[in-house]
Amino acid sequence: MKTIDTIPTSKIQRASKLVTTGAKVGVNYLKYYGDKLTKTETEAKERLNKNNAEDIYDSLKQLKGSALKVAQMLSMEKSILPQAYVEKFSLAQFSVPPLSAPLVQKTFKKYFGKTPNEIFDTFNVNSVNAASIGQVHYAEANGKKLAVKIQYPGVADSISTDLAMVKPIAIKMFNIKGKDSDKYFSEVENKLIEETNYLLEIKQSKEMAKACKHIPNLKFPEYYEQFSSERIITMDWMKGEHLSEFTAHNSDQKKANVIGQALWDFYMYQMHALRKVHADPHPGNFLISNKGELIALDFGCIKEVPTDFYIPYFELAKPEIINNPVLFSQRMHQLEILKEEDTKEEIAFFSDLFYEMLSLFTKPFHNETFDFSDPVFFNQIAELGEKYSKSTELRKMNGNRGSKHFIYINRTFFGLYNLMFDLKSKDIKINNYLLL
Repeated sequence: MKTIDTIPTSKIQRASKLVTTGAKVGVNYLKYYGDKLTKTETEAKERLNKNNAEDIYDSLKQLKGSALKVAQMLSMEKSILPQAYVEKFSLAQFSVPPLSAPLVQKTFKKYFGKTPNEIFDTFNVNSVNAASIGQVHYAEANGKKLAVKIQYPGVADSISTDLAMVKPIAIKMFNIKGKDSDKYFSEVENKLIEETNYLLEIKQSKEMAKACKHIPNLKFPEYYEQFSSERIITMDWMKGEHLSEFTAHNSDQKKANVIGQALWDFYMYQMHALRKVHADPHPGNFLISNKGELIALDFGCIKEVPTDFYIPYFELAKPEIINNPVLFSQRMHQLEILKEEDTKEEIAFFSDLFYEMLSLFTKPFHNETFDFSDPVFFNQIAELGEKYSKSTELRKMNGNRGSKHFIYINRTFFGLYNLMFDLKSKDIKINNYLLL
C-alpha cells in the first residue's frame, strides 16, 4: 500500500481538501442526472452512491484524524447509510494508507529523542495496521513481541477545525435547531480529544483490563509505559484476526456463541457494574485468537454513564415502564427527549416515534436468551431506520432531542448489536454478567 509523507494539518489545507471533494461530488451528480436518461433510477443511484463514497473516502483517508473517525463511525450505521458508503467507510476501521518510514522516525525523535531502533531490539518501519487516528508497528524488546501504535501528526490539533467544518452539514442532516445544540458537538469534540491523549488511553486500558479480567474467553494486552508517550503507545502483540475477517469465514456455531457471549458479557458488565463503557465497538478493535477467545483493544474512547441518565435509560427497556403512558412520559422528559415547551403535535409525534423504536431496540432485554443471528430482528431495525429517514414529518420537527449522553451510549449499542449479528451468535444469556 502506498505510504503518506505529509498530512494536511492547517485549517486552510484541510478545508481546501474538503472543497475539492465537494466539487467531485458535484460532478458525480451531473453524471447521475445523465445516467437517469439511459439507466433505471436504481442503477443511476447505485453508481452515484459508489462514486460519492469513493471520492469522499479518498479525501478523508488523506486527512485522517477526526475526519476519518467520523467515516469510521458512520460505517457502523448499516441500517441508515447506502451499502456503498458502508463498504467504503468500513475501510477506515483498519485499512488506510500508512505514514512513510521517515515520518515514523521523525515522530519517535520528537517524543523520545531517539529513533525506534535505538529504543527497541527490532522495529518494523512498515505499518501492519493503519486506522483513523494512528497506525500500528511490530517491534520486539526484552524478548517480548510488541505492538507500537503511533498517532498521526497534527490529529489532536485539527479536531476543533474539522468539527467546525462538519457542523453545518450535521445540523442540516439531523435537523438540529435551538440554542443548546452545541452540547452535542462539545460531547463529540471532548471525546475525540480524549482519544488523542495516549497517556489517558494507557490508564483507561489498564483499569478496564483489571476490572474485566474475570470474564471468560476475554483477553487484553499488557501496556508498557516505558515505551509510551502522549502520542505513542506500546502494548503486547496480540495474535489473532480482526473480528470482521473471522466472521467472513467462520462456520463453527459453537465458537460464534462463545465469542458472542464473551462480547455481550463484557459490555453488560461495563454498562451495569462499572457504569463506564468502551464506546468504540467496531470490528477493528477486536481480535479473535486461534483458541476462539475475544481480544479487546483500544480503550481511547471510554464513556462514563452518569446515574441520572443510566436509570431512566434502562428503565425504558422495561415493559411495565414503556407501556405505562405516565411513566413513559416522565422518563422521556428526564432524558430530554420531550421538553416543557413542546407543542401537543411534537409530544405526540416523538412519543410515538420513541415508543416504536424502543419497543424494537430493547427486545433482547425482554428475554433470558436472545438469538442475535435472527435476520428478522435486524431487518426490522433497518426498515425502521429507512422509514424515519424518509419521514417528511420528522424533517419539520426540531431534531435537537435527547441528552448529550445518547450520542455515545446509542453508538455503543448500535455497534454491539451489529457485531453480535456479524458473529451470528445464538442463545446469548442476557444477564449472564450477574453470575460472573
